[in-house]
Amino acid sequence: MENQNYQAGDIVYVFYRNPHTQDVANVQSAAVVNNPQKEDELALFLYETYYPLSGEMAVYSTEEEANEAYNYYYGDDSEGIIQ
Repeated sequence: MENQNYQAGDIVYVFYRNPHTQDVANVQSAAVVNNPQKEDELALFLYETYYPLSGEMAVYSTEEEANEAYNYYYGDDSEGIIQ
């Protein structure tokens, strides 16, 4: 997260690894929400799970930005890109 000021309700894009197939990563949209466990913090809501929104996560404001980063890190493999 590059010092972005996200707000609850924003839609962002992240890399998500399939928990059942660790060598598969996808670009996935996620919602920025108020963290239900810590009122003064934000979280990402993805697949019915809350993830703390921190500088350790690669979060992108646009799908295009996320797809470009995906191609940079994982190669030009259109299977991982949201269509």
